[in-house]
Amino acid sequence: MARAESTEGSSVATERQSTTKVIRAAIVGTVVEYYDFGIYGYMATTIAALFFVSHDPNAALLGTFAAFAVAFFLRVPGGIFFGHIGDKYGRKNALSWTILLMVLATAGMGLLPTYATLGVWATSILVLARCLQGFAAGGELGGANAFVSESAPKRWRATQTSMVNTGTYLGSLAASLMALGLTSVFSHEQILEWAWRIPFLLSLLIGGIGIWIRSQMEDTPQFEELQDKGETKKLPIRELLSTSGGSVVKIILLGALITGGYYIASVYAATYLQTTGGHSSRVAFLSTSLALVLGVITLPISGYMADKYGRRPVLFAGSAAAVVLGIPMFMMMAGSGIWQAVVGQSVLFICVSVVNGASYVTYVEMLKASVRYSGLALGNNVTNMFLGGTAPFIATYLISLTGNSLAPAGYFVFCAVITLVTVFFIKETKGVELQVD
Repeated sequence: MARAESTEGSSVATERQSTTKVIRAAIVGTVVEYYDFGIYGYMATTIAALFFVSHDPNAALLGTFAAFAVAFFLRVPGGIFFGHIGDKYGRKNALSWTILLMVLATAGMGLLPTYATLGVWATSILVLARCLQGFAAGGELGGANAFVSESAPKRWRATQTSMVNTGTYLGSLAASLMALGLTSVFSHEQILEWAWRIPFLLSLLIGGIGIWIRSQMEDTPQFEELQDKGETKKLPIRELLSTSGGSVVKIILLGALITGGYYIASVYAATYLQTTGGHSSRVAFLSTSLALVLGVITLPISGYMADKYGRRPVLFAGSAAAVVLGIPMFMMMAGSGIWQAVVGQSVLFICVSVVNGASYVTYVEMLKASVRYSGLALGNNVTNMFLGGTAPFIATYLISLTGNSLAPAGYFVFCAVITLVTVFFIKETKGVELQVD
């Protein structure tokens, strides 16, 4: 299989647009996507009261998380659609559309009448808007990683790619801080009456900034090389499955911890600290915000370590730590002490971040350029569909079913074990040249 030196492509990129601009465009767009996608989860208890009316609060929360999970099933067709656009017509084109659709869906949620006004129609429209969010999110993260990795020098590819994923954490952090701000500034009654709309409508502002920044970018050298040679595929998804199916399976399994573990340690943990730990919403959002800050710090460190020592050692260390520490950290989160809650959640999230920092560069290095966007999007979104989006629902259901408050820890450890075992079946890709075709 032919390969091309990525440093040549990165030098061309440097002449036309700096690496800083490339990373900034990827991060800003990802921040917008994950702020929009995450705010629904952080506002779960409020949404449950406004759109999923029930005499049983747990049933209403289950309904809210079910709608949260439904969006993840739309990520797979979204990933296939935008993967096709990205591999056939350009990474920039696909990434511009993902952010636009996400902003429209999120702002639309902020304008919705509630169940008290429209009844079940309000709930139905909310779920449809959530599905549009999922469709748009399906094309974001894989494309942003392909965009940066194809412009990065080989020596720093893991470091620079890991920085893209800080956008997911920063977006979630912004959503968490917004939720914390609402609970700090407004009363519970004010939030239910009108203030809950603020974080959704804010998407119009931050989304507009992201769209403008991405519109100023050029496409990657590797994609333009493919286009100039007429080597883009008519149906990238068919080419992907026929030539790189094994790599997609490895991506799906390797991503278990950074999808399922991520949503347990961030989105679900904010609810867990309130419902099981007995903490206020302010404590829960503050703990989640701190965990996300530590995750943002950990990601580039993990990427640097992956560039220095290899991808597999970092992936092994992070997933093994998650297996060992998962249950003890949940025991701390279930306690009544505030610092126990903060430390427990932060440690879980750091384990996820260590793996995340080395994951996407490994995915990129498994795939050739003509199907890279499709492969990243498909693999990542299949994992998200089965393990990520369903994580808060499954965790809530496990507690309801077993009566054991530590049941969600088993799900976290399960995801970590899948990643850990998969590490033994992948090759070390540190220092390889990116495949063109």
